Amino acid sequence: MSSPITRIIDGRARDLGDGFQVRRVLPVSAQRALGPFVFLDEMGPMVLAPGQAMDVRPHPHINLATVTYLYEGRVEHRDSTGVVQVIEPGAVNWMTAGSGIAHSERTPAESREAPMAMHGLQCWLALPTALEEQAPSFEHHPAHTLPTFSAPGVTGKVLLGEGFGLRSPVGVHSPTVYVDVQLEAGATLRFERRAGHHVGACIVRGGVRAPVGGEVAGADEIHGPGRMLVFAADDGAIELVAEEATTLVILGGAPLDGVRHIWWNFVSSRPERIEQAKADWASGRFPQVPGDDEFIPLPKD
Repeated sequence: MSSPITRIIDGRARDLGDGFQVRRVLPVSAQRALGPFVFLDEMGPMVLAPGQAMDVRPHPHINLATVTYLYEGRVEHRDSTGVVQVIEPGAVNWMTAGSGIAHSERTPAESREAPMAMHGLQCWLALPTALEEQAPSFEHHPAHTLPTFSAPGVTGKVLLGEGFGLRSPVGVHSPTVYVDVQLEAGATLRFERRAGHHVGACIVRGGVRAPVGGEVAGADEIHGPGRMLVFAADDGAIELVAEEATTLVILGGAPLDGVRHIWWNFVSSRPERIEQAKADWASGRFPQVPGDDEFIPLPKD
């Protein structure tokens, strides 16, 4: 049984300001996308002290969808369509920016007075070119509405798309897989790939080993938190063995229908569309976020 690891990506620390640290896994120069996924940040794990908060002021997006998934903590989402939604562990917030949306992400007011652990993942998925300019929208799916599965020593939840014979209720825009998996020490995860789809495993906690060597150096070592394993786009099974209690996500899907350009919070198949979005945000032509009057200025470079 082969587990062909074609690339190993280690997340890089990024400071978003006010001491709020993330670990950025995608994109990197060698891996601009994985299926429709063009961006992956891991927030934490960290503990926000009393009075400390995550305050991501209103900012814009175009031509993409975002998904926020928490293991610990609470985040209040507000956007320019008028949605106000607190996301909690195990639930999915799915925002489609389409032709343009602005949103903020903040620690809820009622959660600021006591210490709060924060840990989660935020991903961006590029939209198919034919859907890039669709109307913006938002979906919230509580934890109990997402399909789950189990095997000896393994439990999982299908967050987006299809995997392990299950389909998520989230309205994705292209063939996608995004699955949260918990492994007991010594358990084996077996995942069937689809030919032509690009799939990876990102380790969140613990560590795994691929039982058979892959195609790059280090394929047989223990892979720990913040590391992404990218697998060959073939059919057949992936097998990973947990060295200790482990949390990971399987993510990917069908490749994008062309190159995507990324600048700041903007993703598009057309560079000129990004230039228009820059001008629109700088000139205040994006819709505003009701109830949140602050904003992040357009970067200068």
